Amino acid sequence: MSVPHALLALLSEGPKYGLQLREEFEARTGEVWPLNVGQVYTTLQRLERDGLVASDGADDAAPQKDYRITTAGEDELASWLRTPPDLASPPRDELVIKVLVALRVPGVDVPEVLQVHRRYVIELMQQWTRIKEDGAEDDLGLALAVDAELFRLDAVVRWLDSADSRIRRSPVTQVKRAAPLPKLRRPMGTRR
Repeated sequence: MSVPHALLALLSEGPKYGLQLREEFEARTGEVWPLNVGQVYTTLQRLERDGLVASDGADDAAPQKDYRITTAGEDELASWLRTPPDLASPPRDELVIKVLVALRVPGVDVPEVLQVHRRYVIELMQQWTRIKEDGAEDDLGLALAVDAELFRLDAVVRWLDSADSRIRRSPVTQVKRAAPLPKLRRPMGTRR
């Protein structure tokens, strides 16, 4: 998630102060991703340092700084909105890593590990479905965030089912430990 770009988007509507940005960010994203106000101010400082936002200094008359997007910030926001995210390499997924590691741990019932995670993901899907049924349709941002999460979790369940099927069909349910890599020889004439 790109918090800096989300803040630029909010500032494209007009000047705002930090707490206001946090509240609007959470409201616009269906309150699915809480944002720490400290993170907001740290991000705003970086955006200001990079010339993407400018602030009107706080003084006795106005205790809070108002931030506004600059022309460079508008250009950056437009570029970010039109640039597809890097999906070329898979993200580092903790669940996939757990399954791959479990295959090599002696005595681990990998299909059982898969089922534990599958049950958990199904419970999460039920919770998101209840949120959807409880009025997410009235809030477009929340409805879109809930749909995205349900689709993501559905893909996780399908992967778990596929992995379970593949592992159960495999003649070896536990992969043998990999042989250690050979030590590289140092070229002649080099010192340690």
